Amino acid sequence: MPIDWDHLETANAPLNAFVDWDHDAAPGEGPLAGLTIGIKSNIAVAGLPWTGGMALRRDIVADRDAAVVAGLRVAGACILGSLNMHEAAMGATTDNPWFGRTHNPHRIGYTPGGSSGGSGAAVAAGLCDAALGTDTLGSVRIPAAFTGVYGLKPSWGGVDTDGLVFLTRRFDCIGPLARTLDVLERVWNVIGTSGNEDAPFTRVLHLPDLGGVEVQPAVGAAYRRALDAIPLPREPLVLPAEPTTIRMAALVEIARELIEDIGADRTARADLISDELKFIMDTFERVEPKPELLERTRDTLLSALGANGALLMPTCPQAPFAHGRPPASQADFTGLANIAGLPALAIPAGLNEERLPVGVQLVGPQGSETRLIALARSLEPVLGGYTPPPAMEK
Repeated sequence: MPIDWDHLETANAPLNAFVDWDHDAAPGEGPLAGLTIGIKSNIAVAGLPWTGGMALRRDIVADRDAAVVAGLRVAGACILGSLNMHEAAMGATTDNPWFGRTHNPHRIGYTPGGSSGGSGAAVAAGLCDAALGTDTLGSVRIPAAFTGVYGLKPSWGGVDTDGLVFLTRRFDCIGPLARTLDVLERVWNVIGTSGNEDAPFTRVLHLPDLGGVEVQPAVGAAYRRALDAIPLPREPLVLPAEPTTIRMAALVEIARELIEDIGADRTARADLISDELKFIMDTFERVEPKPELLERTRDTLLSALGANGALLMPTCPQAPFAHGRPPASQADFTGLANIAGLPALAIPAGLNEERLPVGVQLVGPQGSETRLIALARSLEPVLGGYTPPPAMEK
């Protein structure tokens, strides 16, 4: 079926999810035949700008596909183009000073999350069947939660990262977003490598009092519905520090690697770095690293989950909010999986009283992506799955 570019560009205009189109895109044959896919702009798509959301890279055009994009093409997927993201992937709102603000299809003027906000917005709005994002401390799962779709962060090393503009080589993963678990799993089966699928989940872990993180009422209610729906024994998980403290320790490591990667451009091309990004780098450059806390957190999670434990948490403490200054706690829950190198799946869990999406997430042992998808399927009757934004309901 031919692509209706006029329709896509018109539908994209109020959202600014796609920033570059490949008008030569065509469907192929294979297990993903018939699927259209968008790619976050820090993942190379041959012939398209490969910016990573940065003005520093706005003139760089990818001369080849990233390994994961090449694999999607071989499987028959139609790659539509590149998606907007937060500058350098260092933020969670996708309010990009160089490529424009991306809006949540559930409410214009509200953030779709980030840094893969274009990916979440495009999928939720039906501009593409699936999208690729990247996840450093939750950058696939936060947009999935804020736009009401599914988002999978794989185990560290579970997806080839050749062709990725890294924020940090320690935590970054490439993962898919989709409106349904069926499509998510089809894409995962092409791009991913699972390795721990034999042992069934035998228990569900939870953070007592959610680790002290304050969550909005609708988020807490969705979390409790999900916890009650999992017919497995519950076990408390006590972290070595509050999630907020752990997330801050990870941010220091990430910011310092970004500073090193930007290098001399930080001074020589300062006009191509936003004030927000400069502030982040300047701030975290002065904060003392806590690598031992990150290692204790990793060890705690690996030991607690073992081979058959699944950890349930909210994805974000809050629902989407108006563009502007974000709450600091956005990644308090999502960052844990990245620190431990574990797979995590964001699951839509309905709408709050303002008709904005909320979500929960499951974290599993290394290589348990397919098992997480299966467990999420069992929660769909309780949580409701994807809810179309208002424009798609008409």
